[in-house]
Amino acid sequence: MTVVFACVDADTLGGIQQVTHTLAQGMAERGHEVHVVGLDPTAAPFTYVEDPLYGRLSPKRLDALSDGFIVMTSPGVVTRLAGMYGELRPIGQYHGSYQHARGCAHLGSIRKNYGALDQAVFLSEDDAWLFSEHALLPNTWALPNPLATWPSTVSSLETPRVLGVGRLEGVKRFDRLISAFALASAPPWELHLLGDGAELGRLQSHAARLGVADRVVFRGRVPVSEMSAEYASAALLGLSSEHEGLPLVLVEAAAHGVPSVAFDVSGGVRSVGPVLVPPGDVEAFSLEMGRLMGSTEERRRLGAAARSRVEVFRLSNVLDRWDELFAHITR
Repeated sequence: MTVVFACVDADTLGGIQQVTHTLAQGMAERGHEVHVVGLDPTAAPFTYVEDPLYGRLSPKRLDALSDGFIVMTSPGVVTRLAGMYGELRPIGQYHGSYQHARGCAHLGSIRKNYGALDQAVFLSEDDAWLFSEHALLPNTWALPNPLATWPSTVSSLETPRVLGVGRLEGVKRFDRLISAFALASAPPWELHLLGDGAELGRLQSHAARLGVADRVVFRGRVPVSEMSAEYASAALLGLSSEHEGLPLVLVEAAAHGVPSVAFDVSGGVRSVGPVLVPPGDVEAFSLEMGRLMGSTEERRRLGAAARSRVEVFRLSNVLDRWDELFAHITR
């Protein structure tokens, strides 16, 4: 069948983009005709798949396709492509949480537009239920984000290194992660931040004010092909975001046997099983980080449990669930 994934911007560094390219490649490998559509051009494209088996398509050519599905990856895409996808069966994804949507314009847009689609897809059962109840959607479905690959090796958890992974932007609240690290740690522990963005200078100054500038390492962008080695060299991951849907960094860390500490901001975060602390509570975050820094045995116990838990996020398992969704829609 034909499957189209449409993003506002298909090639920047971000979770929606990574999931889109992972799913597109996986479905193409299963024999589907897959296309990725980007509504806006990308100034600095990021490569997710070295040898893609899927194609690129202009949104102007969507109405020429038939007998397939279009997966619109955000409320903005649903709005902008209204009436443009011809005979394709429309599916609306939302990569955020209900908690985030209700605090911004997303909830109103989802309530207005997603109910008329063939399916409204959310990242966890918790979020699907909340949207069905509070956005009055009759067509919700839960599908998690997939892992692109399953690592054959796990971290020894012995290197005294905490990872933070993501864009250096305000919503990720790496300032809170740095603050918690400063409260919890002592040499030789280091915090490695992987990613770039507008907050770099402010975060560097924040680390200096807290006296940990020599132990907070800003690594910049790391290619996808090198991320497995980064997780394998870490003992702990910190997720300090203001809001998240189902962050792949949690799943990727868990697949490498690396435990995580995270703010409890969504059903998607909870579904991965990190050590949870109340949103924005830096002191509680630092206490849990310190506890895990102090016990290799506890890190290994939690890391093994995390790896077992995220088996369900393996690409083949998630693709099976997409096939079930397509079959459900066409019954």
